[in-house]
Amino acid sequence: MIGEELLRKVRLIEIGTRRKVDDLMGGSFRSSFKGSGVQFSEHRLYVPGDDVRHIDWKISARTRDPLVKKFEEERELTVLLLVDISGSQRFGSLQKLKSEVAAEVAALITHAAVRAGDKVGVILFSGKVEKIIPPRKGRSQVLRIIREILLDRAPAPGTALGEALDSAARVLKHSGVVFVLSDFLAQGYELPLRRLSRRHDVVALNVRDLREDQVPEVGQLLVQDPESGQDRWIDTASYGFRKWLEGFRKEDQRVRRESLRGGKVEELVLQTREDYGDVLVRFFRARAQKKGK
Repeated sequence: MIGEELLRKVRLIEIGTRRKVDDLMGGSFRSSFKGSGVQFSEHRLYVPGDDVRHIDWKISARTRDPLVKKFEEERELTVLLLVDISGSQRFGSLQKLKSEVAAEVAALITHAAVRAGDKVGVILFSGKVEKIIPPRKGRSQVLRIIREILLDRAPAPGTALGEALDSAARVLKHSGVVFVLSDFLAQGYELPLRRLSRRHDVVALNVRDLREDQVPEVGQLLVQDPESGQDRWIDTASYGFRKWLEGFRKEDQRVRRESLRGGKVEELVLQTREDYGDVLVRFFRARAQKKGK
């Protein structure tokens, strides 16, 4: 059974993000990915001037006529959201958890895509792929996506980002757009990310909270690893601890940036304390301008 509190949250997010799309997004979302997808249309006879790389040699050998593949731009996009629902997403130092921000951002993107007539699907993952919602159109898909992200479930330990990326490659039959909503506190996702980005337009939406990197000096604290559930005492005033935290943060940034750069994936950092709507709009508009050049 779905509780009344969850239904209320779903409705509030759906209404709020729908207004943001109507007020702010305009046509920048769709034009951000214009021309990103092409699909095979038909074969036709080769004529002088055609690109020889488009000749289908197998079919040509069978028909004894040189035939080239004809492609056309896809009339609609297929958008796939990879949403991290691991334990680390249940953190938030102000009004919203990272999981709530992820749900709102996912709803905003889904609304923008649905309004443009595109299909949207979702892959939810923690230490494993938890759920796959196939791409579909319509407002009911928006509501389902928000509800599934917010649904209270016991996530598997860890963050199987690589597995989720491989699943996305299997779900998308033609070239599409993939948004990865995660804090990227994961390992072993470099090659799956690179493979996916060869065929699809991949955007990394890094959902963070400032308190993750800025621990106040308040002495001894009992903290819990949200991924494993293990408790540990730390001395926040200790030089050794603060040195370790700084080194961990720098190494995490280095690995993530190198992984994204290797896959030619754009990254947008979203903080739980900021207006993600304005940040996303500026991002899509800048992308649309680059695509138009």
